Amino acid sequence: MSDRTTDKIILDGHKIEWHRDRVEAWLRGERIAPITIDCALTRACTYRCVYCYGQLQANDEKQMTRDVIFRFLDDAAEIGVKAVSFVSDGESTCSPHLYDAILRGKHNGLDMALGTNGYLLKDERLEEILPALTYLRFNISAADPKRYAEIHGCTVKEYEKVIGTIRKAVAIKKAKNLEVTLGLQMVLLPQFQDQIIPLARLGKDLGVDYLVIKHCSDDEQGSLGVDYSRYEVMVDILKEAEELSSPDYLVRAKWSKILSGGKRCYSRCYGPPFIMQFSGSGLVAPCGMLFNSKYKKYHIGNIAEKSFKEIWKSDRYWEVIDLIASEQFDARTMCGSLCLQHKVNEYLWELKLGKIKLRTPGGAPPMHGNFI
Repeated sequence: MSDRTTDKIILDGHKIEWHRDRVEAWLRGERIAPITIDCALTRACTYRCVYCYGQLQANDEKQMTRDVIFRFLDDAAEIGVKAVSFVSDGESTCSPHLYDAILRGKHNGLDMALGTNGYLLKDERLEEILPALTYLRFNISAADPKRYAEIHGCTVKEYEKVIGTIRKAVAIKKAKNLEVTLGLQMVLLPQFQDQIIPLARLGKDLGVDYLVIKHCSDDEQGSLGVDYSRYEVMVDILKEAEELSSPDYLVRAKWSKILSGGKRCYSRCYGPPFIMQFSGSGLVAPCGMLFNSKYKKYHIGNIAEKSFKEIWKSDRYWEVIDLIASEQFDARTMCGSLCLQHKVNEYLWELKLGKIKLRTPGGAPPMHGNFI
């Protein structure tokens, strides 16, 4: 496990170069299937995290039934999607169909992943789903129970349950020698600085594979009030946290985003054809930054009303994809900061401008290669 974790896991960057055939098809102007789809199975959540971007993503919600979810997973596999992560604007453990969905996706040949606060994750289902997951990530921004409750908008009992679930998952992985990667993710706001080192130590104690410390995104109006300039004063403490890494445990800050000042170098958005996002409402949109109903001009369809295969083949899908890649859209001012597609966008922007050339990376492919 040691070499694999420290050498092959990419927590700050992208993996799109390992999908050269799909990039070449896109450069030729072909209509490609996404490599990765991030989605939620509901917009509901048990927590009220102080940094939650989901509160800025309200849109018309449809019922995500078992049949709707299975149809989507079948369509995704059929058209050439390689990975589906249940990570978006809702807590997918609130859906009664989560466990069946993970198993259906895996059965279809998709790489499956889950990001969760962990509170409603059923310990008794872990042995069933862990072998079907590429990674399971717990969202946790504090090691101290009281600070956890303050930050995540819950109570201390939720913290205690989540820690127990993480320990159970680690124990099952080790006992069964499973390939699934177990990680923690800290969404960092400047006022959480006191929790960086304790959380890095907690991750090591729990026996997870990694802790990733990431920025907090904000919308174009700065509704969450993220002061990106304050990240710069935390460089030393973040480096101290990274020094707690070991051969079996990786601590990594997303430096490229944390130190970006929330700025983009590109104006056009090229990433969504490769990494698409759906809302827990069933809404298909280019990215989570554009879920809110006020961005309806960028909304494509809803998988509760029409199959994803039909939506993907539709002219509307490609009209929106073409719009955000055109001069009529400026990613620097017309959507939120440091989105999911940010690193892919940086790469494709430079590729389009001729600043870099498409190449085949050397060495062994990274872990989680289909989650680009």
